[in-house]
Amino acid sequence: MSVNWIEHISSEPKILFGKPVIKNTRIPVDLILEKLAGGDKMEDLLQAYPSLTKEDIISCLLFAAETVKNEVIYLKAS
Repeated sequence: MSVNWIEHISSEPKILFGKPVIKNTRIPVDLILEKLAGGDKMEDLLQAYPSLTKEDIISCLLFAAETVKNEVIYLKAS
C-alpha cells in the first residue's frame, strides 16, 4: 500500500492553532503517534475514532518520519 501523507494531513491556523491534524477532523497527529507509542493497535484507534482510516494512521507515521528525517539532535550522555 502506497500512502501519500500530504493527502491525509493538514495544518491550518484556524484549526487547533495550526497543529498538524488528520484532514477534515480535529484529531491531531501527535495524539495518534502517542497512542501508537503507548501500545494501542491500529484496530484500537480505528474503533475509537470511527472517522479515521488505516491510511490516516499510516500517514501520521509517515509525517513523523518525514519531519525528523533531516533533524540533527544532540543527546547528552548520562
